[in-house]
Amino acid sequence: MRILSLFVILISLVSCQAQNKKEMKTIYDFKVEDINGDEFNFADLKGKKILIVNTASKCGFTPQFDGLEDLYQKYKDDNFVIVGFPSNDFGQQDPGSNEEIAEYCRLNYGVTFPMMSKISVKGDSIAPIYEFLTKKELNGKKNSSVKWNFQKYIINEDGTFEDYFYSITTPDSKKISKWIERK
Repeated sequence: MRILSLFVILISLVSCQAQNKKEMKTIYDFKVEDINGDEFNFADLKGKKILIVNTASKCGFTPQFDGLEDLYQKYKDDNFVIVGFPSNDFGQQDPGSNEEIAEYCRLNYGVTFPMMSKISVKGDSIAPIYEFLTKKELNGKKNSSVKWNFQKYIINEDGTFEDYFYSITTPDSKKISKWIERK
C-alpha cells in the first residue's frame, strides 16, 4: 500500500511540474504593435539575443538612445536586436504620440532599432509583455519591477528571460557587451 501511495504522489508531482512548464512562456509567445501601428511578432526574432528597454523622450537617461543605437549598430549582424518600448509611466516623461516619439528618436538620436507603440510597464495597466518580464511565474527566472525609464531586460537566443539591468547600467556597460558576446 505504501508503494502505491508513493507512486501516486510521484505521478502527481511529475504532472504538476509538466503543467507548470506548459505555463512558462518565452518572448516568442508575444505579438505587440510597433510604433507605426503594425504587428511585431517576437517569434520573428528566434535565434537572436534581445535587449528590451522602456524609453522616454524627456528623461535624464534619454541620452542613452545614443548608446543603444551604437550597441545595436555594433552587434545587429551578430544575432542581436534592441526593442524599445516608449512609456509615460515615470514623471510623464514621454507624453507625445507614437508619431512624435518616432520622429524625436530618429531626428535626435538616429534610432534605427525597432521601437514599439507606447505602453505601460507597471501598475494596473501593465502590458502583457512587461508582465512576462517582471513576474517569475511567467518568465521562470525572477521577479522585478520597473523602477524608471531605460531599465533593460535581456532575453537569450531561445526566447527565455535571463536578467535585467537598472537604468544606471549604460548601453556601453561591460555587463551588456559580455552577455551579447557570450556564446
